[in-house]
Amino acid sequence: MLNIILFGPPGSGKGTQAENLVEKYNLKHISTGDLLREEKAKETPLGLEAKKFMDQGLLVPDEVVIGMISSKLDEQADKVKGFIFDGFPRTVDQAEALDKLLDFKEITIAQVLALNVSEEELVKRILNRGKTSGRADDMDEATIRQRVTEYENKTAPVADYYGKQNKLIRIPGEGSIELTFNLLVDKISTIK
Repeated sequence: MLNIILFGPPGSGKGTQAENLVEKYNLKHISTGDLLREEKAKETPLGLEAKKFMDQGLLVPDEVVIGMISSKLDEQADKVKGFIFDGFPRTVDQAEALDKLLDFKEITIAQVLALNVSEEELVKRILNRGKTSGRADDMDEATIRQRVTEYENKTAPVADYYGKQNKLIRIPGEGSIELTFNLLVDKISTIK
């Protein structure tokens, strides 16, 4: 199985590139935000548990998110050629929990592909996205910069975590969608 973590700050193009990779390699895109919304809508036990936290404006505990990921892996493993994780893990604790889950299921992460984009480019992209997204946090430069700072503060240790496992590959993400996609494909082609 080809299992990848796609890593990058808000506005780096993760969503677009994940869609392209899913199509090319027949992967299942696992986005924790989508999983939370899906489980909540289905009113599964984990979804109801997540709803309690979300309704209070709290982060859903890692163990609930890991439970949802576990269910999705079980549900999809025989239908796809692998998984692409997007938006998870965001902390070293989450990375360790994900590794434990995957070890238990005898699944491994082949590569962690990190899209590198400058803060100025991220701000420009998100402000442009804000013109169509309608999201207030996509239209305020100070809020965008805070999101980027928060990402850098919390995820740099995650990159180091996977770097120590020799799984981290940094990809320049400021070129065109096609150029970035081709760089990702080139790196994926080296997976044995």
